[in-house]
Amino acid sequence: MFASRFYSLEENPKGFSPFPVGIDRSAWNALPEALCEKLIEKGDTALKTPWPALSASEYLDFTRTGTRVLFEEKYFARRHLLNDLVIAECVAGQGLYLDAIADGVWAVCEESGWQLPAHNAYIRDAVQIPLPDPSRPVLDIFACETAAGLGLIYHLLRTGLEGAAPGITDRLLWELNRRAITPYLNEHFWWMGSGDEPMCNWTPWCTQNMLLAAALTPQSDEIRRTVCRQAVLSLDSFLKDYDDDGCCDEGAKYYGHAALCLFSATEILNGMTNEFFAPLYKTEKIRNMADYIRQVHVADDYYINFADCPPIINPPGALEFLFGKRTKNQALSAFAAEGARRRGLYEPSEHLSLYTRLTELFSTAEIEACKAKPKAPEDRYFAGVGMLTARDDRFFLAVKTGDNNDNHNHNDTGSVTLYADGKPFLIDAGVGSYTRDTFSPRRYNIWTMQSAYHNLPTFAGIMQAHGADYRARDIHYSIGGRETSISMDIAAAYPKEAGVRRYRRDVRMKKGVGIQITDDYEGKHPAELSLLLCCRPVISGQSVQIPGRGQIIIQGADAILLEDIPVTDPVLLKAWPNVLFRLLISFSHKLDMAITPSE
Repeated sequence: MFASRFYSLEENPKGFSPFPVGIDRSAWNALPEALCEKLIEKGDTALKTPWPALSASEYLDFTRTGTRVLFEEKYFARRHLLNDLVIAECVAGQGLYLDAIADGVWAVCEESGWQLPAHNAYIRDAVQIPLPDPSRPVLDIFACETAAGLGLIYHLLRTGLEGAAPGITDRLLWELNRRAITPYLNEHFWWMGSGDEPMCNWTPWCTQNMLLAAALTPQSDEIRRTVCRQAVLSLDSFLKDYDDDGCCDEGAKYYGHAALCLFSATEILNGMTNEFFAPLYKTEKIRNMADYIRQVHVADDYYINFADCPPIINPPGALEFLFGKRTKNQALSAFAAEGARRRGLYEPSEHLSLYTRLTELFSTAEIEACKAKPKAPEDRYFAGVGMLTARDDRFFLAVKTGDNNDNHNHNDTGSVTLYADGKPFLIDAGVGSYTRDTFSPRRYNIWTMQSAYHNLPTFAGIMQAHGADYRARDIHYSIGGRETSISMDIAAAYPKEAGVRRYRRDVRMKKGVGIQITDDYEGKHPAELSLLLCCRPVISGQSVQIPGRGQIIIQGADAILLEDIPVTDPVLLKAWPNVLFRLLISFSHKLDMAITPSE
């Protein structure tokens, strides 16, 4: 898609100016006054904040303990402070922040490696090297992000910065070329793509930032063309893993680093080639990838979440708005504008990406002028991943089919997620803090990854297994009219020792009435169905009341037990209370559950 078009490009890609430079006072002075005041306030706060020191022992903490937090908090704090200072200087235009910016650039240039400890490896999924090797940089997502940020600083402030600290821009360019451009041109990192190897959000995320680094700094025509050639090959390698329905198997959170970074990469390519790649926005796959985030939105900041995706993510904003504009999707732009207003149009972004923050600043007026009302999507089945979504006036239902081999996979084939009146009912806990175990053979020792903590059955303690062979089969769905339904056999999602001969799950949304779930089972062991809740249920015989949500009337249960699940992880606590609840429903052959909303 991208590569075939690139090879017909006759001119070499050029540098471009995606944002007005700091000395363009007319452009910066045109930003809303209320927004500028808050941006300067953030810059003033950054001026008073010491630059966090990064120690070798903190870098080693990941190897020693598996913990990522100590080093990453300071690493990211440096970059957030630098962004705040740069934007404040561009807004104020008086040179007040230049010395501090030079200090920040110097500090970043002095780092031994721009890659995180958790990513310090040259081969995908290899054991991480304890300390970075300055002579052989690793290009991970945040090394590339750092290169793009430095490129933007050079683009925005190079004259004033050089005047404040003579020689600092040469140092910036030397480090950017040594640590990013040169290895990008001379080594192959896995996220660049090759053959049939599956890609993930790393590919467009890194690619977007490498394009920025090359476009915003002095580079030869040959280098820029080579960077763009690799970029389009990588983007095609990423796109190969998407179905035309555009569904992101990494979940709504990773849409921001997958589809949105694809959009940003395309915009950067367009900026370098006089809109040469703009026709790609007409393709079905890219149009559907853009709209995915709207399809899985529940209410407020709640989203349907599968895989390593939390149920609450930040509101949409400028990039979604502009993606909707480019793909001529007014519903997406209206959805994004509503999200931006909910966050606050004049609230400064906390995004790590300086490019994203600047895009948001210079889109504020256009988003504010958008008065279109968002509308709810229609029911849909995403065959590429195997996800059905259905809505009525009270419920939002999602059912996962597919297999247990997604990016950021959880063993959740057949699981059901349900919201009532925009509030969580049957939940997917999501994922806790990333540690060394999260992306290792010990991943499925973590309870949030296991099928027993999704809305699924277990057989004599045996849960679903990981891999493409563990999947739903014989899937049938129906969309339209007063009922949307899906059924499947999830027996093949379990290993042989579970003894499951057949497990037929049928899920129906009867519009305006409720949800019907029927599980029909044949196997060696009794089944125990788990249902995960965030509110303490009240159990009375075969009836389960969920306060403020609704009720579940169960037929066919041998026993119904309740288990408290303490929540202590700080990431999980952002979405959930300090206790979750798991219903354990034992049955032998067939279980019927009728779910109705609160009156």
